[in-house]
Amino acid sequence: MVTKQLGDSSDEADLRRADSLAREIFSDVANKWALLIIEALGERTLRFSELRDEVEGISHKMLTQNLRMLERNGLAERKVHPTVPPRVEYTLTEPGQALRATVDLICDWTHLYFGHIEAARRDFTT
Repeated sequence: MVTKQLGDSSDEADLRRADSLAREIFSDVANKWALLIIEALGERTLRFSELRDEVEGISHKMLTQNLRMLERNGLAERKVHPTVPPRVEYTLTEPGQALRATVDLICDWTHLYFGHIEAARRDFTT
């Protein structure tokens, strides 16, 4: 993300803010847990425990941190139902769904080049 130099300083400032935000968002969501959570939620609503079961190997702490990050960035929403004990559900927002489409493309790319990547790793010597 390189900011183009524009003549108008307000346009330049807007581009810098957009670049900065894009870097922050990318830093937040470009981790394996966030991507797996986004994929697990898909187009459905899941409770915390269901998400933990779907995302194999994730700890309670990592799931909590990543869900908070997704919620803070407006990619997921958390709904608390007033029951005893409280029932908490998570759903992707519209921007979260749009990001999921990109995650799906990454998954498709992985499936397409799986054999190539495995062969390259097997042949790689350090």
